[in-house]
Amino acid sequence: MDKIRIGIAGYGNVGRGVEKAVAASTDMELRAVFTRRAPESLRLADSAVCVCSVEDAEKMTDDIDVMLLCGGSATDLKDQGPRFAKLYNIVDSYDNHTQIPEYLAEIDAAAKKTTAIISSGWDPGLFSISRLLSQAVLPDGESYTFWGKGVSQGHSDAIRHVVGVKNAVQYSIPIESAIKKVRSGSRPKLEAGQKHKRECYVVTESNADKSLIEDTIKSIPYYFADYDTTVHFIEDDDFQANHTKMPHGGMVIHSGSTGKNRENRQTIEFSLKLESNPEFTGSVMVAYARAAFRMAREGLYGAKTVFDVPLAYLSIWDRQTLIKKLL
Repeated sequence: MDKIRIGIAGYGNVGRGVEKAVAASTDMELRAVFTRRAPESLRLADSAVCVCSVEDAEKMTDDIDVMLLCGGSATDLKDQGPRFAKLYNIVDSYDNHTQIPEYLAEIDAAAKKTTAIISSGWDPGLFSISRLLSQAVLPDGESYTFWGKGVSQGHSDAIRHVVGVKNAVQYSIPIESAIKKVRSGSRPKLEAGQKHKRECYVVTESNADKSLIEDTIKSIPYYFADYDTTVHFIEDDDFQANHTKMPHGGMVIHSGSTGKNRENRQTIEFSLKLESNPEFTGSVMVAYARAAFRMAREGLYGAKTVFDVPLAYLSIWDRQTLIKKLL
């Protein structure tokens, strides 16, 4: 069987994670990496893979089956998503939850002859599936999502786009008292800022206005404006020594009840503990690239979410093997 030909748009942390996941997938091959940087400046694990300017993407539609978009949600994907969905079957990990309906509509308008699976990381993505399953099984219940402690790539990317910021990382920190309330089955009403804190470590350009940078970060809507956010300004050597690893994780806890009088408390919990957030995100995206390829062959075009993708389409195994090994 011919291998699925993969392209990567954007060679940052997620792009490198996708590269590793493709290399580990026996049914795929990496054909090209598209970058806004000078192509000759990139060094890939496989020197035979084409490194191309992102401006040349329109010339390679016959050579790539699925393009994985690895830019940030704050700015990159809003532009790249609709553009690439006109040309390729795509997969991305767009993670701005409140803006997903609007983004989905933009992608759907572009993907008339392609299959475009958006928001296919772990949240949104795998956690979204857990929330759906939990609500379906225990409709008399409430789902709560906690992230961290760990590095949020989308939030970190948003900080790095602030004028005067040289480098930055953001840690999402769940509030333990909130987790305890949820696990008790009491179904508390919690606002976003009551579940998490944001902690930012920022390296600035020389002579940057740190006060202005801090105020700008804390006012970024959706990412920081509604949270208890702390900004630490540090030197580059401190950043390189202590803040370059990218752990993350989190959990979805669904607390529900069954019985005529709701007398039996039931809890569903799905959790992740990740040593490398971008490598795990890349692995999820690659699984959905397999699904996008299969759906495109069936003419299932348009913008899709993880809710629209049959789970069997994610696996390299055929149906009979899945039933035998996993059912």
